[in-house]
Amino acid sequence: MSYTRIQKFRRCFSKRNLDAYLVVHDADIRYLTGFHAQESWLLVDCARAYFFTDSRYAQEARKHLKGITVKESRQPLRKELCQWIAGRSLKRIGFDERHFSVFALKELKAYMPKGVRLIAMNGVLERLRILKDPGELAEIKHALALNIKAYQYLRRVLHPGMRERDVLAKLSDFSRKHNIEFAFNPIIASGPNSTFPHAQITDRRILAKDILLVDMGMEINGYKSDLTRIFVFGTIAPSVERVYRAVYEAQQEALKGIKDGVLVSAVDEAARKSLKKQGLEKHFTHSLGHGVGLEIHEPPRLSVKSPERLQAGMVVTVEPGVYLKNKFGIRIEDMVLVTDHGCEVLSQSLLSSHPFLLK
Repeated sequence: MSYTRIQKFRRCFSKRNLDAYLVVHDADIRYLTGFHAQESWLLVDCARAYFFTDSRYAQEARKHLKGITVKESRQPLRKELCQWIAGRSLKRIGFDERHFSVFALKELKAYMPKGVRLIAMNGVLERLRILKDPGELAEIKHALALNIKAYQYLRRVLHPGMRERDVLAKLSDFSRKHNIEFAFNPIIASGPNSTFPHAQITDRRILAKDILLVDMGMEINGYKSDLTRIFVFGTIAPSVERVYRAVYEAQQEALKGIKDGVLVSAVDEAARKSLKKQGLEKHFTHSLGHGVGLEIHEPPRLSVKSPERLQAGMVVTVEPGVYLKNKFGIRIEDMVLVTDHGCEVLSQSLLSSHPFLLK
């Protein structure tokens, strides 16, 4: 796997006449090598790949990285790398400047041997990662299956009187039992707290007739899932039912437009037009969705401002939301695979045209 991806990556070098490319972003390194390590760098030249790390990861890296030379450093990686480059005929080295702080880039350039140029070439690996191969899809689906199982578990254990923090404790019990990590810190928001799209978890008690918004994801071998569902305790108020139905219909309109070649802005616009019919468009305050893979937010961003087009093989979320200040917020989020002629809703088994009603 790593050999094939690195070979594919090397094909990008010719566009800028590169001799090598320096990869420092953890998700990019994991994509190319299959190995997860932090604070390590990967240098890929036209013939070989070199993994620069320290004693924390060197031994494990030698065990797992096949066909990649591991360079164990006892000094800052920038010094180790530049000293190593000094003895080679590398003159043009690509890098993604977004993954360096101003200070770190200044330091790297200061140590770089004379005559060696760093060439900013941003987003190269993002564009490779944007289309998921069968192995990646299998990992995402595995994470998603456990995500769905966690929601099914919540439907059994939630009850009025619990605090938002108690819901987190239940989810944490679930993740420990299944030996799985959260893909991100869950969002658990009840009542008026649900009007904040990225609400912080509080000690607020969930009352009868409250709505509860839960946004969570799971992670398997680095690959992530991301789903949002609404729970209602007791009976569903007509105002909640109306807004939920409008958000659900907006999501369905967006799903109809997803297929290879379609502008992401058109998909976002379809959801907004649907909400506009119900007078709710102004309460939809974020973009429609985002890519998911080794990172929870990856390209493409499903936004009216984006010029990108969907491609078969992308995995994206579709998550319209309506947030009524001081009242409640509704967001429905599903994950879909873009196909040649439409999309496959990967979370199909959890779809619901109504909130999850709890006694």
